[in-house]
Amino acid sequence: MDQKIRFLVLLAAGLLCLNLIPICWAEDPVEDVLQEDLDVEDELDPGFVGAEEDEELEGDLQDEAPPTPKTPPVTYKAPEPMGEHYMAESFDRGTLDGWVMSSAKKEDADEDIAKYDGKWAVEEMKDSKLPGDKGLVLKSRAKHHAISTLLLRPFTFTTKPLIVQYEVSFQSGIDCGGAYVKLLSQTPDLDLDQFVDRTPYTIMFGPDKCGEDYKLHFIFRHKNPKTGEYEEKHAKKPDADLRTYYTDKKTHLYTLVLNPDNTFEVLVDQTVVNSGSLLSDMTPPVNPPAEIEDPEDHKPEDWDERPKIQDPTATKPDDWDEDAAAQIPDEAAVKPDGWLDEEPEYIGDPAAVRPDDWDEDMDGEWEAPQIPNPACEAAPGCGTWKRPMIDNPNYKGKWKPPMIDNPNYQGIWKPRKIPNPAYFEDLQPFKMTPFSAVGLELWSMTSDIFFDNFMITDDRNTADRWANDGWGLKKAAESAAESAAASAAEYKKTDEAQPDVKEEEEEEEAEEAEEAEPSGPGGYQLWLQLLCRP
Repeated sequence: MDQKIRFLVLLAAGLLCLNLIPICWAEDPVEDVLQEDLDVEDELDPGFVGAEEDEELEGDLQDEAPPTPKTPPVTYKAPEPMGEHYMAESFDRGTLDGWVMSSAKKEDADEDIAKYDGKWAVEEMKDSKLPGDKGLVLKSRAKHHAISTLLLRPFTFTTKPLIVQYEVSFQSGIDCGGAYVKLLSQTPDLDLDQFVDRTPYTIMFGPDKCGEDYKLHFIFRHKNPKTGEYEEKHAKKPDADLRTYYTDKKTHLYTLVLNPDNTFEVLVDQTVVNSGSLLSDMTPPVNPPAEIEDPEDHKPEDWDERPKIQDPTATKPDDWDEDAAAQIPDEAAVKPDGWLDEEPEYIGDPAAVRPDDWDEDMDGEWEAPQIPNPACEAAPGCGTWKRPMIDNPNYKGKWKPPMIDNPNYQGIWKPRKIPNPAYFEDLQPFKMTPFSAVGLELWSMTSDIFFDNFMITDDRNTADRWANDGWGLKKAAESAAESAAASAAEYKKTDEAQPDVKEEEEEEEAEEAEEAEPSGPGGYQLWLQLLCRP
């Protein structure tokens, strides 16, 4: 009976396992059911897929960086002269038409560098912020350069001012060299092809630098009305610090204004850096002194220029000891306790060894190098003690008679004044020699000096409009580029400081999923696994 019951139980269990085999083969019946439910819900919710895409798009937009600030566009337009002028050159034609490069040689120079063979070109700046804006560029280093052009008509100094204006950019900085212009005097023999440093000029104006000497020249050649000879007159040095104009590699506007009242102004970037009068602020002065020292006058032999003399009535005191020493031993001094009289301050280094190649016949007897005596380190001193020296209270030195006022003093002798035979008075130095050409005659150890927008006029408004249309555009473009660069740098700095939002969201989702995941199989799944386990 028991065997029959046991057989029936085993048979029922076997039939049950056969019925559950399809379920055991399924990977995850609960998950399949849940997935089917989700699929049904997806089909019933027509906005589900779109919502998911919207979330992905929103995430992408959050991850996408905002656009980098762009440089505001500054469009270049070649300046056009608006008013009376003698020269207006922007080089935007792209050629050197009208300009003459000198083929001469410089006198008093070595043959290998005497020729004016420095290269010139018309091109844009290396780091141009205004495409299409061209200028005249000095291309060679360590060479003489000379180039010039005629004015539309000669400039004559009458009742109107002279304004000379042009731009310079030291694109590669400047080590030693000039960027000044010369206004070439109107003479019958002016030959631009033979333009050299000795070619007569009326005015020289512009920047010049060598080493740490930063100059801004204003020199004019004044004609002596008595002799007919010319002499250079240099304006006083500007008080302003000029260093930045040579080192910042920006384009700077240089302007010289001469007025009929003999006043002058030198401006950089439309700011006055030097001003004064042709009559009082030039070196040497335009007008010589009315009187000069008589070159034939000589100081008499008995002329006494001594304001003080030794008292001839004074005598040396009897107690004056000229032989007394300036210092004497201090008799009050006492030898410190612990002084080691028998120990020398220095001893031979006991660790030293005579070199193997030491030859006593050639090098003499070898002696160890001296080192401080270790025994003296803790003592107040070593060796023979001597009293310290002090100033001798009785020392007077060599006796000299006291000084008294010289009763025969006649003062410092000076030659007498006589009328200056070369004296003249020119009260109108503004009326200089007319000029008919502009030239650049330069030596430079640095290449790529950029010149642009030359203007010579007698009307200040014409010069200002030309400056605004040319240099003003460059300044605006350079400022815009600097502003954009600063904004980009600030943007980069801010962007690097922002946390990675996407990475933080992914970490949060992973943590939530980990918390939601069951720690083990459910009861139904566990029962199936136990039941189906072989």
